[in-house]
Amino acid sequence: MFDKLDFILEKYEELSLKVSDPEVINNQPVWQKHIKEMGEMEPIVNKYREYKKAKEDLQDAKEMLEENDEELREMAKMEISELESAIESISEELKILLLPKDPNDDRNVILEVRAGTGGDEAALFGADLLRMYTRYAERRGWKTELLELNDTGIGGVKEAVMLVKGKGAYSRLKYESGAHRVQRVPETESSGRIHTSAATVAVLPEVDDVEVEINPNDVRVDVYRASGNGGQCVNTTDSAVRLTHIPTGLVVTCQDEKSQIKNKEKAFKVLRSRLYDLMQQEQNKEIADQRKSQVGSGDRSERIRTYNFPQGRVSDHRINMTIYKLDYFLDGDLDEIIDGLITSDQAEKMKNF
Repeated sequence: MFDKLDFILEKYEELSLKVSDPEVINNQPVWQKHIKEMGEMEPIVNKYREYKKAKEDLQDAKEMLEENDEELREMAKMEISELESAIESISEELKILLLPKDPNDDRNVILEVRAGTGGDEAALFGADLLRMYTRYAERRGWKTELLELNDTGIGGVKEAVMLVKGKGAYSRLKYESGAHRVQRVPETESSGRIHTSAATVAVLPEVDDVEVEINPNDVRVDVYRASGNGGQCVNTTDSAVRLTHIPTGLVVTCQDEKSQIKNKEKAFKVLRSRLYDLMQQEQNKEIADQRKSQVGSGDRSERIRTYNFPQGRVSDHRINMTIYKLDYFLDGDLDEIIDGLITSDQAEKMKNF
């Protein structure tokens, strides 16, 4: 581990000199590339410098044990104990910082919510989830853009696709992929019986055109008149777009915009992300056993969480965590459970460090 840390520190110091070089400064693309590299290394470098300083202080404290002054020796013993504890803690932090980073972590997210079993109640729960993620994005200063919405007309959501823009969006939302179960008494249920229904969430990293090349001949484009809520222009022109990717059978629709061109752009954005996700799933089949042990596997068939309204609790089944803050959670206060998922994922990865 320390050989790797020494290499990173040396590389960081080398880049520090380069970005101060007038020739490099005048070459903005190269300068920005170096600055980005330094930014990625900086947390590791700062923590390693902290570690090295603590080790130096520990050596100095141990030398104080040779002093004749009893009071100085006692102070040294206390300092040694504190420094040894700090060094152990910093070492663990360094291990986490050195864990392989998910290349998608800093990407924007395409988040899809679909009503599952449970009819209208499942669609109403889907609407709750969509609002929950919208509020979470607001709390973290991220921007959201609704790409597609298929509602029930009574406040429910059969299917919704939302773009979440913000640094690190995927690093936190990726743990939300899976089946979400709700247990509550529906408003329409006169006998007060608790019903169980479900909705599924898919979290896909947004990808650029160059990362997933789509052959236009592989995509059938259909245009049709938008349906549902909307202004006169939306419902009377062929502005809605349906894309069918022939090789995979993936279908994407978009009718949110009045412009057919804008709907087509949005639909292709979603299609690229779904194709990228499909490619990743195929690659991950080779390491399926490893992924089963990771909370961030993103398996859409896995029931990951239960929202129990009578008891006011949210339970995440992957890490056996239950919190009794359902109202706050549905209002976007997700960090307690997401932080727990990240910690669990890191701990699992550190077993193989």
